[in-house]
Order: sequence, then C-alpha cells, then structure tokens
Amino acid sequence: MAHFDVYANPDRSERKHTPFVLDLQNTFLDMLDTFVAVPLRTAAFMPVRIDQIHPVVNVTGQEVVIDTPMMATFPKRGLGQPVANLRDSQFEIQAALDALLGEY
Repeated sequence: MAHFDVYANPDRSERKHTPFVLDLQNTFLDMLDTFVAVPLRTAAFMPVRIDQIHPVVNVTGQEVVIDTPMMATFPKRGLGQPVANLRDSQFEIQAALDALLGEY
C-alpha cells in the first residue's frame, strides 16, 4: 500500500454514494492489518460541505469529496488493487487534515 492510494470501497452496498476510500497512513506502517483512510463521497451525497475540510478531487474521471471528518481505520483484506493515487493532491489533503486536527 502506498500513501494516498485510492481503493474501490470494499463495502459494495455503499459504493453508490461512497465509491472510494483514500489511504492516509504512512507507508512505513504497512505491517499493520489496518490502515487509516477517509471516504471519498459523491458530491450529490454531500450537498453541504465546508471547503477547508471537504476538498474535491478527481478519481478516474469522477469528482468526489474527501470526507475528512469521517476518517477511520479500515481492514486491508479484501481491498484489491489501488485504482488511483492522489499524491498530486497532497497539499489539499494535508490542509484539510490540518483544518480538522490542527490549531486552525
């Protein structure tokens, strides 16, 4: 797993509104069975957003919202291969984390 990898949501019943999850965990913790991730939601599912903590990114041609306040741990098993990597959006992702957790 690599930092900022994007995976199809392992819960198929949620994929309509949350098609992906984003790996936020540092790569040096790959030996763990879980990883810290944030759901990537469809814009229609999130009509009310706070720009600082809900940046919009493009994954495989689909605009999705990073639902930063909903970050959680996910099991690694059953994830499959990454569908994208958001390393190019690192600044926006880190700013959202800082807004949520930092001394904003």
